[in-house]
Amino acid sequence: MIRSSKPKFSRLTALLIIVAGGLWLYNEFQTRPSGKSAPSTTLAPHQRSTPPRPSPPTPSSEATEEVGNYQVYRSCTLVDARSNDGDSFSVRLPDGKVVELRLYFVDTPESAFKNYGGGETNHPRIRQQAAEMGGITPDQAVEIGQKSKKFTLLLLGSRPFDIFTLWDSPFKDNRFHAFIEVQQDGKSRWLSELLIEHGLARIKTKPADLPDGTPASQQTAHLRELERAAKRAEMGVWGL
Repeated sequence: MIRSSKPKFSRLTALLIIVAGGLWLYNEFQTRPSGKSAPSTTLAPHQRSTPPRPSPPTPSSEATEEVGNYQVYRSCTLVDARSNDGDSFSVRLPDGKVVELRLYFVDTPESAFKNYGGGETNHPRIRQQAAEMGGITPDQAVEIGQKSKKFTLLLLGSRPFDIFTLWDSPFKDNRFHAFIEVQQDGKSRWLSELLIEHGLARIKTKPADLPDGTPASQQTAHLRELERAAKRAEMGVWGL
């Protein structure tokens, strides 16, 4: 007797249905959201660790005028601050707001050897400053840094001064570039020029066109002339 193959076919069909059903359940289990999910490695824009850009203060309109692209603040005063140095310092604007400013064009040496957290120090920077200011020693560079700090703070602390700024921040740390106009011997002078004249700074950091429109390149050449005159007169660092 020839047996029918139908029962075998039914068992095979049932087995395939069971396997397919198992695969479907497995797929559903894998794709269905669960109570916990793996953390995403992509941070949302507000979660990223990029430091925030500093924003300029918003002094009252009565305290502000404009010269070219610059905002000008008249009769500003020096604020006593631990971070004050020969080329950066805290200033009180006419409306009472306090900002930290950094001079265009010039860099004065560090006024002290410092150690920071994580083993960092300012010693490499002092060595660089010493090398670029006539190849003096690091100790001599700090000596000049102390003199430049004293020169700047005495000058700014003696009477009000004017600042010209575009509110650009050199290191994105809420210190803003500025030209500082002071009175010396009855004349208006840029503080950056006086530091170079006295051999207390190197020509470094960001240049900028002057508020009166003088190109930055022309001002750099002028500062080089003042530096050469300081060398001939052995002023400041050039007299060591």
